[in-house]
Amino acid sequence: MNFVAKSTEDLSKIASEIIQNATYKIFILKGEMGVGKTTLSKELIKQLGSQDEVQSPTFSIVNEYRASNGQAIYHFDFYRIKNEEEALDMGYEDYFYNNSYCFIEWAEKIPSLIPEKFHEISLNLDLDQNREITFT
Repeated sequence: MNFVAKSTEDLSKIASEIIQNATYKIFILKGEMGVGKTTLSKELIKQLGSQDEVQSPTFSIVNEYRASNGQAIYHFDFYRIKNEEEALDMGYEDYFYNNSYCFIEWAEKIPSLIPEKFHEISLNLDLDQNREITFT
């Protein structure tokens, strides 16, 4: 699925469609620094019914939120890790394999640790500075 977000107001509808069409709970968000991965993650988490204030997990690596049904939602940012061993040390398996939603930024830092089944969301800027979002 392909989407174009001309403003942040478009993200709510896009996030809703992504959640409605998802078959897995693991989401890899790809894109350059500043393209809007965290902003889209906030909308995706909101679509799951979370009332929590979503913050970037850049310094903490992972933030936990609650969906409207009480289920945990995890938001990761692996930008600052130096190697996969750091993810191993934090117990990534407890997050990725407990049937909770996981939104993962900078997954390319942990390529061999990503579960087999996941959705990829790629974000790019077009010539007009709109966000092109591809969901697979």
